[in-house]
Amino acid sequence: MIALIIGTALAIAAMAWVLAPLFRDDAGRIVPAFAPARQDVTARRERAVEALREIEFDRATGKLADADYDMLKARYTQQAVAAMRSESGAALVDESEIEAAIRRAREAQANVPTCSLHGPRPEPDAVYCSECGRYLRGACAHCGAATSAPGARFCEGCGHRLAA
Repeated sequence: MIALIIGTALAIAAMAWVLAPLFRDDAGRIVPAFAPARQDVTARRERAVEALREIEFDRATGKLADADYDMLKARYTQQAVAAMRSESGAALVDESEIEAAIRRAREAQANVPTCSLHGPRPEPDAVYCSECGRYLRGACAHCGAATSAPGARFCEGCGHRLAA
């Protein structure tokens, strides 16, 4: 008998929880899934750029006619440019910050090991070129003498070991 009372109470509680939104004051109001005023500027720009990529792909695969492509491209380009302008207006960047970022990028690039034959190496801690085996550091850490011999393991100036 107690199990029947507990089961009935649980059923009534579950039904009340499910039906509660129907009896609130805002039950008839429809809430839009997307509020255009709240959209993030960056998200709008990314969606416009993605739409441009998508119509370009559809045109290349023959799914989109040239006239439709021209119309859609004009619309999406206008949306992307408007989003980029509002994004740049919302967050103005000082020129000194841009110059500092360029300086940091150049310093990081200067620290990348570079082979004289194969260019910059993808490994940031490379000591030897992964293609030809050339020593990448360019100078002996002990005496500073330039090392240019392919496969050099010892400095030509002082005889110090170039890499571990």
